[in-house]
Amino acid sequence: MALDSSLVEAFSVSLATFFATIGPIDVAAMFAALTSGVSAKKRRHTAVRGVLIAGVILLAFALLGEFILNAMGISLAALRAAGGVLLLLIGIDLVTVKGSGATTTTTDEDLEAEERSDIAVFPLATPLIAGPGAIGAVILLMAHADGDFLEQAAVIGSLLLVLTMTLLSLLLASRLQNWLGVTGMHMISRVFGVLLCALAMQFLFDGIAQSGLLSGVAIG
Repeated sequence: MALDSSLVEAFSVSLATFFATIGPIDVAAMFAALTSGVSAKKRRHTAVRGVLIAGVILLAFALLGEFILNAMGISLAALRAAGGVLLLLIGIDLVTVKGSGATTTTTDEDLEAEERSDIAVFPLATPLIAGPGAIGAVILLMAHADGDFLEQAAVIGSLLLVLTMTLLSLLLASRLQNWLGVTGMHMISRVFGVLLCALAMQFLFDGIAQSGLLSGVAIG
């Protein structure tokens, strides 16, 4: 039972984190704007390519994240603390409905994207889907599983589920935008933003505690 509950927790936390950092609905809104006037066939082709490329990028970081950390001499405590700060900033962006570049494109990137005939790689695959926030989250969550194969499988499974949701959102981008409207899309972003802020603070607290910085500090 304990094993089952830990897997459910790992899956649910990962699912909420990836949904917030990737933002399938926000990506769909940007995709609809970038592909206005494009044929339905080309739009589907672009959506599938973009999600597949983003999936490869994120899975690569999921599988090689620990190697990258060891090669750079970064401890798990430092990753948790830094990841907590990054996710907190993203969560605040979602709650206040602002774009900092961690989960969205910048103004310069938007201008460059408008001049491209193929947006599957840039800006769709990266940074819209596999952006700094999603990459940081997948490395952090895989490291947090700490070598537990089942928990890591739960993280990857939740990532694949969110990528599938993202693909469906892209394929239904125009309809989704009409159904939800601006208010509905912002409401969903705010809800997941609050959850992400809470998760980010937990990662930050865990990282500080694991670092041993507070071991010599007397309380009271």
